[in-house]
Amino acid sequence: MSTGIVIAIVVIAAIIFGLIVVLTTSRTSEVRGAGALSRETRSRNSKANISDAAPTGREVEAQASVRSTSLVKAAPVEVAPWVAPDEEALGVSRRMFFNRATVTLLSVSVGAFGASVVGFLWKGAEGGFGSKINAGKVDDVIQSIRQNKGFLYLSEARAWVTEYPKDALGKGQAVYSGQAPVFTGMQAGIVALYQKCPHLGCRVPECKSSQWFECPCHGSQYNRVGEKKGGPAPRGMDRFGVGITNGVLMIDTGAVFAGPSIGINTTGQEAEGPHCVGGGH
Repeated sequence: MSTGIVIAIVVIAAIIFGLIVVLTTSRTSEVRGAGALSRETRSRNSKANISDAAPTGREVEAQASVRSTSLVKAAPVEVAPWVAPDEEALGVSRRMFFNRATVTLLSVSVGAFGASVVGFLWKGAEGGFGSKINAGKVDDVIQSIRQNKGFLYLSEARAWVTEYPKDALGKGQAVYSGQAPVFTGMQAGIVALYQKCPHLGCRVPECKSSQWFECPCHGSQYNRVGEKKGGPAPRGMDRFGVGITNGVLMIDTGAVFAGPSIGINTTGQEAEGPHCVGGGH
């Protein structure tokens, strides 16, 4: 087969293939082309007899008024009537509040008091005021009293410690025999006096010039062993019991003994110089 015949066959085949493609494309665009309707759709539209005329404005307003009048109105909501609160119930609430407040305050007060009592007892158990205070050897205590011009203050015991003259023990026994722990100290030459004034509880300082105790609050005066000499105090200075073990002086601050009555002066000591508060009696 010559070359010219082959070319002619190829050209004819190409023309036939092109015609087939053109015919297929045109049929597809006729059925499903953009903007084209199928035969079935056109058939339904013609049967429906749809009017192409657009509704007028009056027709639209009429239809709107019909729709608005056909709306179903909601049923009115009933408002519940106002009822005043029960005064008795309010009163119960107030009572409950005050009762609870009272119970709470009472509980706090009792708890605080109990804590303070426990703290005081605990301190007394482990040492400090309210327990037995080790003041040291008796001889050293007497030496310290003399070095401090007749007075020795022990802050831990809240007490003044002074020297009791041995030549006054006869009179002292008649007055203090009922207070054995106090008289035991006197026999060792020691008296331990509580620092508070029996009048109103002020701390009583010593007066170096008069060698007395003189209260700056109301002018009560006491000799060196705490026996009252003047002022409004109802008795002499209160005192602590003492114990002596192996020559060591122990001051028992857990028990306070009442001071001697007014007019008792077992040592016969008078003021030895000017008074720090008021005048002598």
